[in-house]
Amino acid sequence: MKATIWHNPKCGTSRKTLAILENLSKVEVEVVEYLKDPPSSEKLAQLYKDAGIAPQQGLRLRGTDAEERGLPAADDATVLAAMAAEPMLIERPLVETDKGARLCRPQDRVLEIL
Repeated sequence: MKATIWHNPKCGTSRKTLAILENLSKVEVEVVEYLKDPPSSEKLAQLYKDAGIAPQQGLRLRGTDAEERGLPAADDATVLAAMAAEPMLIERPLVETDKGARLCRPQDRVLEIL
């Protein structure tokens, strides 16, 4: 099975999720450091749809100006465009497999799609 993780190595939850994936021999892991290689708004829309959540639920509030900008109450297109332009607004980690996608907070949520 292949898993793609949109990862921030400075994030403890992201590191723990990556460790879970790497410790499973059945998983081939692709790591995308999303701050260096951000997903498009279209890819984010697909990930959130596959995870069963709205883009606003994938919005990082802590350490960002998202609330001041009104993003939690903004429409999907506005939130997705902001995330694609400023990837620090993406809550992490996001993981995608052929069984779906998850925002892995807490990190054990990754087990739902393995």
